[in-house]
Amino acid sequence: MEKRAKAYTLVEMIIVLLFLAAFAAVAIPRINFSAITKKKADTLARRITTDLRHTRTLAVSNGATNSVGFGLYMLGGSPYTSYEIRDLDTSSVVSSHTITPGISCTGGATFKFGPFGNLLTGSDTSLTISAEGKTYTITIISATGMVKCVES
Repeated sequence: MEKRAKAYTLVEMIIVLLFLAAFAAVAIPRINFSAITKKKADTLARRITTDLRHTRTLAVSNGATNSVGFGLYMLGGSPYTSYEIRDLDTSSVVSSHTITPGISCTGGATFKFGPFGNLLTGSDTSLTISAEGKTYTITIISATGMVKCVES
């Protein structure tokens, strides 16, 4: 009685790998990478909107001890590559964030909030974020400091 080992030959494995490579060559170009970039732009717009609101909240909640306020500064030239939140009284950086490459962030560069939550004189009032045909406009009302993000 002779026992035969059950295994795949090298030729069989190469044929299977060739089929898999052919399927991958057809499928990969069909993957919609622009949808991923659009989602990243949406995420960035929401994050900057949240950080502007956080900056305003810091200015209001620390108003008794910090009469100067807090600011959000866009960095790296337009289109911006990063931004940071600073304490205007001590010039210390509270937090900083990087903007994902491939997403265009343009417009205002300085957003400073006073202890009453309003935008301080010299602050910008809008910012535009866009990628793959999707555009978001973030607007701040100077008198109240209200932050609004709209997809256009």
